[in-house]
Amino acid sequence: MLHLDPFALRELLGPDAAPARRAITGEQGVALPPLVNHHVHLHLFDPAPLAEHGVAAVVDLGGDPVALARRHADGIPRVAYAGAFLTAPGGYPVGRSWAPDAISREVRSTSTLAGAPGGARTAVDEQAGFGASVIKVSLNATAGPVFGDDVLAAIVAAAREHELPVVAHVEGEGMAARAIAAGADVLAHAPFSEPLDDELVAAAVAQGQRWISTLCIHGPVDREVAVDNVARFAAAGGRVLYGTDLGNGDQPIGVDADELALLDATGVGGAALLATLTDPWPRDERIDGVLTFVPGPAPTEAAHVPAWLAGATVVPEEELIRE
Repeated sequence: MLHLDPFALRELLGPDAAPARRAITGEQGVALPPLVNHHVHLHLFDPAPLAEHGVAAVVDLGGDPVALARRHADGIPRVAYAGAFLTAPGGYPVGRSWAPDAISREVRSTSTLAGAPGGARTAVDEQAGFGASVIKVSLNATAGPVFGDDVLAAIVAAAREHELPVVAHVEGEGMAARAIAAGADVLAHAPFSEPLDDELVAAAVAQGQRWISTLCIHGPVDREVAVDNVARFAAAGGRVLYGTDLGNGDQPIGVDADELALLDATGVGGAALLATLTDPWPRDERIDGVLTFVPGPAPTEAAHVPAWLAGATVVPEEELIRE
């Protein structure tokens, strides 16, 4: 019989980790809260295998709001979403081969009038009306025009009226600073196109900003910048969320051990690493009815946690007996 020390588990992975066995098969392993990938694009891949490979919930950060609203709300993976990218006229991702017209809304004015064509409020109201849990804005100065500060402020204000957080895609010099100054709640990618100075990192931490990792999608130079930015952000008390931009390139469909290993390299390891995966954001509470199960013995060192978590699967909560 497999013996798992509950005290050692909690020391390594935090209080939510517990020895468990599957009621039907008797298979032993570790029970964890549901795992979340906080950055995906569902129109670019088939999400059906996610549960088998450990992911119980996802956050779609740029898709057709109509198609997303039509999804079965109680399915697994459970989906929260932003709806369409809000972008400047001609801005990213308009015109990209992977980005059909339905996933972008070009915002042309600061208008606060409901229904005004191209107005900031109209774009936000539409996403909220289709059930969005967050609002996504594009600040990609390397790929086309970006909003002026006035339009960005109008979008943030409209999102606040709906009590929705704002997620910013930042790319290019000064874009992270603009997102932080505008009060963006989350960065869709840990900043990768420039090193942020410690003062700016501290400002992001002070306002409670979260950064979604997506470290693996970059080439070596941008990845090195992103890893360094995340390391300093996390060391200063910033909250990091696991996300892979799934759908962007060739990535594993489930838990990405390479992404977790890079997070571990930033100092986000052990219990902190598990926290990036189990944070329910943008929900207030974790999804119910399912848990994560990792069969077999648990690791004894934090460095082995990423590869171990890649063996996770999602199971109904009633199927697991905690020991």
